[in-house]
Amino acid sequence: MNIGDAAKASGLPSKTIRYYEDIGLLVPPRTANGYRDFGPREINILTFLARARALGFTIEECRALLALWQDTDRSSADVRRIAQTHLEEIDRKIADLRDMRATLAHLVHCCAGDDRPDCPILDSLARGDPAG
Repeated sequence: MNIGDAAKASGLPSKTIRYYEDIGLLVPPRTANGYRDFGPREINILTFLARARALGFTIEECRALLALWQDTDRSSADVRRIAQTHLEEIDRKIADLRDMRATLAHLVHCCAGDDRPDCPILDSLARGDPAG
């Protein structure tokens, strides 16, 4: 199948598939005239990568996970270690977002939102005061 069909089958844009090929995550075979020829193996890899990226894994984490997926002698501990590290990063981001939300909610609460020019939101941004 061609790259357009592979894109439909995997749910990835053709541009992303080309990028994955450029960085060596995927090496589709070529036909005699040089066109990419995606088969079930390549579609499985693309689907795997799409799901991993949807879960927020970095390209390098995807590379490592893909290598482990293709290694039948792998240890699940290696897979778990990558996933656990990623989960901890997600937890850090969630905590940061909660802090950001609390700060912004405080600033919105402090702003009268009327016709007056004074605004604690803008004042806080101008001061560089993260806490408001």
